[in-house]
Amino acid sequence: MPDKALEEEIEKRAEQSCDASETKVSEIKAENILAAEGSEALPGITVPEVLKLAFPAIAQLVLQSQAFFADSVMLGHYSTDTLASILVSATLYWCLYSTLSAFSIGAIALVGRAVGARDSLLAAAAARGSILLALGLGVIVALLSTLGIEPFLALFTLGSPSVLADADAYLDIMLLAMPLHMVAILAASVLQASGNTKIPFFVAVFGNIINIFINYCLIFGNFGVPTLGIRGAAIGSVVAIAINAVTLVGILLRGTKNLSLLGWGGELAALRRVLRISGAAFSEILFRSIGYLAYTAMIGSISNVAMDAHEAVIGIEVFSFETANGFGIATAAIVSQYLGADRPQSAAAGARLTAWIAVATLSIGSVVFVLIPDKLVGIFSQDPEILAIGVPCFYILALAQPFMAASIVLEQTLRSAGDTRSAFYISIVGWFAVRIVSTYFFTFVWGFGLAGVWLGSAADWIVRTALLLIVFGRGKWQKVLV
Repeated sequence: MPDKALEEEIEKRAEQSCDASETKVSEIKAENILAAEGSEALPGITVPEVLKLAFPAIAQLVLQSQAFFADSVMLGHYSTDTLASILVSATLYWCLYSTLSAFSIGAIALVGRAVGARDSLLAAAAARGSILLALGLGVIVALLSTLGIEPFLALFTLGSPSVLADADAYLDIMLLAMPLHMVAILAASVLQASGNTKIPFFVAVFGNIINIFINYCLIFGNFGVPTLGIRGAAIGSVVAIAINAVTLVGILLRGTKNLSLLGWGGELAALRRVLRISGAAFSEILFRSIGYLAYTAMIGSISNVAMDAHEAVIGIEVFSFETANGFGIATAAIVSQYLGADRPQSAAAGARLTAWIAVATLSIGSVVFVLIPDKLVGIFSQDPEILAIGVPCFYILALAQPFMAASIVLEQTLRSAGDTRSAFYISIVGWFAVRIVSTYFFTFVWGFGLAGVWLGSAADWIVRTALLLIVFGRGKWQKVLV
């Protein structure tokens, strides 16, 4: 089929999909986008089914955070300044790539629906278009980074020169690898959407092993290699990213059961649909990134020791945060499936069950945070000042865990139902009206120091959960047409 004809075919299918809400619901079969081809929709809302969906997602998300965790632990034992600098550099890097990769949400939705409809043409076109866009955006960022990143580092005005110099050295290397990172994110996303969660998981395991080994060699100069400190950590991360990107794209080119990158045509039409779906998500992530930059800048203005202690606390919190996100992915699958089957009450029941499981799971983490906070901080540093500042933060973090779990699951419920506006507005309120404002007062006006930062975070999760429960209870999200 010529490219022009294929473009027209993709456009036609997109228009038909937009009008799908007007067809008889009985003719639409709900299908779990995380399930393999030929699998059946969830037979019922049960705890095992929720866990079956959540555990692979949790494992994948935790592994993705391991590169950062390994960097933080080793750098914390290398020097105090390098641990503080990783907070600055990782914050800027995370805000950049998470904002740029926001359209992966649309790619997941479109590839997943296409695979569910056995429309291999549309699935392949959406995957190719999304990965090519990811590559292009990554190349632009890499080229711009060669002009210098000092204006962004200037946000952390009270960071010491050595901390900012280390952050600059780390980002100089990491930003050049942005094309590979963007491709890796999109390749993993479309594979997961097609029902294959095992391949991204195992690729991430291998990449993390290589990253940790290279970190151990290059940060400390082991096995006769040069001692590169934070530059060594950046090189280790880049190698892991490159392994992920090359391996995942290679697998997609070879083709899996449900998805292949082979072929050409229809990319522009599919990509327009991906971007249309991702519009609200992009706005939300952009504002979230701006809020997080302001939040981190306030932390940096306390002291270098506070930055080190915060890095230690957040290095542990990432495990509970990604666990909640894993349950959020499970929620999205359950809610979208039952809404597609015109079973809104089942969708709501599934969201409630998943939320309770997530709350119970993270509450176990709360107990750990209360019982051994000194041991947790000690993973990163044995500095007495860091321990004294970091330990109280874990008590506050323990309080926030159940609210964080409920909030993340309910946000994913709204997004998967198509109510992205409500999720966006609540996120804006949480970040700017609650977290930023309360952190300022707790930290600088009332003198709580780093503990004030975590009190602001807890206030955000509590308020956000209350607002989400109101929106969820009203049920309008169940009637949104996608």
